[in-house]
Amino acid sequence: MMNTREVENKISELKMEYIRIQDDIERLESLGHSIEKQEEKLTDLEKELKYYRSLA
Repeated sequence: MMNTREVENKISELKMEYIRIQDDIERLESLGHSIEKQEEKLTDLEKELKYYRSLA
């Protein structure tokens, strides 16, 4: 089981990854590329964030 600090660190990491993927999506959209895979990653990250927030 993770302690509170570890959970908070994991949440911070996931938030940073979420922001990075959002930036990737914007870049890909501007170039006319598919963003489906990145949207799936965001959905997965949202689920992970929800899980870790429930532990905090």
